[in-house]
Amino acid sequence: MFDFTNKRIIVTGAASGIGDATARQLLEAGAHVVSLDRNVPTVDVTEHIPVDLSDVESIDSAVAQLNETFDALLNVAGVPGTAPVDTVMAVNVFGMRHLTESLLGQLTPGGSVVVVSSTAGFGWQQRLEAIKELLATDSFDDAAAWFSQNPQAGNAYNFSKECATVYTMTMGVALHDMGLRINAVLPGPVRTPILEDFRKSMGEDNIDGAENLLGRHADPEEIASAILFLASPAARWVNGHPMIVDGGLSGTYLTGLVPLPEI
Repeated sequence: MFDFTNKRIIVTGAASGIGDATARQLLEAGAHVVSLDRNVPTVDVTEHIPVDLSDVESIDSAVAQLNETFDALLNVAGVPGTAPVDTVMAVNVFGMRHLTESLLGQLTPGGSVVVVSSTAGFGWQQRLEAIKELLATDSFDDAAAWFSQNPQAGNAYNFSKECATVYTMTMGVALHDMGLRINAVLPGPVRTPILEDFRKSMGEDNIDGAENLLGRHADPEEIASAILFLASPAARWVNGHPMIVDGGLSGTYLTGLVPLPEI
């Protein structure tokens, strides 16, 4: 579908789920894939570097081992709302941001960053000022301190993905000025090993309701294809964009055809 021959791509979370599907599609398209994950991927990537995105020292150690230039950074790694709140925010927001901004100088002209956010972050407009305050912090530790002093109501996973979506949108022009792009993919429920975690943290009625409405959940490969599109030259004028990939589910919520889920 896409040609990534000899392109060097970093994929976080390549050991499972959407990250695994993304790595496989990239390898099939001719890319050299560097995996960043706590676990070793089952697919035969070009290189694997262990990293814990909840630990800034682990991130810095991984970055120090990345001595070459890269054509894209695909931030796929994430943890569900069943994890401790601090871990959810650290992996899904603080670590993702720290890794991204540590590697921008190593992306080639025309390079792309893709962030896997989620349709669970649909409420970002209502918390925009708080999210902007958090994102105005200068470092991983500063962001963690802000969150500790400003706990947010509701599911931490939702807030983390609100932050990831807003981060993507606010960074578009800055990366454009650097000759780069950043976009987000917002999946709905996906048939991955952590789907059961989402049923626990978001409510079985919400997850099962989405499946009943659409007839099934997404396959990881379908989300991976959207990630590859955004990373490819075919999306060269798509920037700062949160692309919903959920089979039409969000459209029913946003237009009032179906009540918004209470999470």
